[in-house]
Amino acid sequence: MAKAVKKGLFCPSCVRKNWLLLSTVVAVLAGIGIGVLVREYGKLSNLDKFYFSFPGELLMRMLKLIILPLIISSMITGVAALDSSVSGKIGLRAVVYYLCTTIIAVILGIVLVVTIKPGVTQRASEIDRVGSTPEVSTVDAMLDLIRNMFPENLVQACFQQYKTRREKVEATTAVDKNSSTFPEELTTTATTAKPSENKTQEYKIVGMYSNGINALGLIVFCLVFGMVIGKMGEKGQVLLDFFNALNEATMRIVQIIMWYMPVGIVFLIAGKIIEVEDWEIFRKLGLYMATVISGLAIHSSIILPLIYLIIVRKNPFRFAMGMAQALLTALMISSSSATLPVTFRCAEEKNLIDKRITRFVLPVGATINMDGTALYEAVAAVFIAQLNDLELDIGQIVTISVTATAASIGAAGVPQAGLVTMVIVLSAVGLPAEDVTLIIAVDWLLDRFRTMVNVLGDAFGTGVVEKLSKKELEQMDVTSEVNIVNPFALETGILDNDETEAKKSYVNGGFSVDKSDTISFTQTSQF
Repeated sequence: MAKAVKKGLFCPSCVRKNWLLLSTVVAVLAGIGIGVLVREYGKLSNLDKFYFSFPGELLMRMLKLIILPLIISSMITGVAALDSSVSGKIGLRAVVYYLCTTIIAVILGIVLVVTIKPGVTQRASEIDRVGSTPEVSTVDAMLDLIRNMFPENLVQACFQQYKTRREKVEATTAVDKNSSTFPEELTTTATTAKPSENKTQEYKIVGMYSNGINALGLIVFCLVFGMVIGKMGEKGQVLLDFFNALNEATMRIVQIIMWYMPVGIVFLIAGKIIEVEDWEIFRKLGLYMATVISGLAIHSSIILPLIYLIIVRKNPFRFAMGMAQALLTALMISSSSATLPVTFRCAEEKNLIDKRITRFVLPVGATINMDGTALYEAVAAVFIAQLNDLELDIGQIVTISVTATAASIGAAGVPQAGLVTMVIVLSAVGLPAEDVTLIIAVDWLLDRFRTMVNVLGDAFGTGVVEKLSKKELEQMDVTSEVNIVNPFALETGILDNDETEAKKSYVNGGFSVDKSDTISFTQTSQF
């Protein structure tokens, strides 16, 4: 029996089939080993560390390069291949699944952090602060999220996001030119007058663009564009063929990138280990990290598989093994959007999920489904409250739950975007926003684990939505078979008389064009 298992694991066909996964695992171990050795014995300067990480940087750039054509082509072809009513049902099921799993993740995180109490034994003054606090307003952030859903320039949305910030309006004092009052007197007068006046500080909203793909805006546009192409019928077939070809070409480029991935991962991990300066912070925040990681582990190994098992009635761990390459990639590069090409490949080739589902559900999931991020934000908010000896009542805990769920949806699928939304959660319950700097030092590591959970949630979502949409997909397959058997069976009621005559002449086998056309077939052949 043992020999059979050993033979099954190391047979040439098995190794050939899973070479990428095996080489990625080897690359991870090699990266950790090289990073530790170079850190201990290398004594690299900051410039040397930058050059050392260069091959890893190339991998990140390659994966980010492919995000844009992949999202656009997959969303448009996925929606266009579905009937408008079917795509609406599938979209609703996906959103409901994502929302439910995110709420469950938040509740799980709050239960764990309230039970374990990682911040009770420490004080905020004992932990070193790192970095700066992002200036974010909760209302403005939510409005920016809606604004980005409707970009004013589609080309600009491919590389920039819109955001607003508040600026104080300075109160100006009018001075009479003929007055002989000196500036010193003015200053004194203004200073003494201030306490007597009860003025509220005025702000103005200033808009600006920041670098990064506006994935939400592109998804909304592609969703509408795909539905329109689907309704156009034969007129939209040319565009549909173009985006299908673009999607196929993009996936072939992804296969080329996969060959380089093990090399890039080695230097990506080793470079990150070398960059970390203070490992003492991991000991101080050890209980907090253990709380977050245990929550992520429970959510990914118990809750998500249980949901999949109840709905799909298949082995969830076999499904998760099929996504192993995508999960490893997410763990290494900590970006669900950059992992999207690998997620597509695993879902369609390993787990055999219908392409009409993956092309529609996965890009949406990579943008709005952030189970790991929501859990992390809930734990971090309560942890910071415990550090400051603040008792949270039921109302504040509910506020944290709702805000963490909403903020995680707005978190872009890029590294460490959760820190910005973390400030929103802290501000919502009156916690000091500057305390986010207490957890920045370990965020880069936790970010990798929560990204892996996000990607796993997206993957399980495709399986769940496919199962729930099985009847609609089978009905569409039957309809497409009828169309293949009788491809010219058109509803003549929709067409006008001229178009009907043109179609009839084509069915009869002739290539002549309707006489009302300005240029006939024979005329065009003369050019």
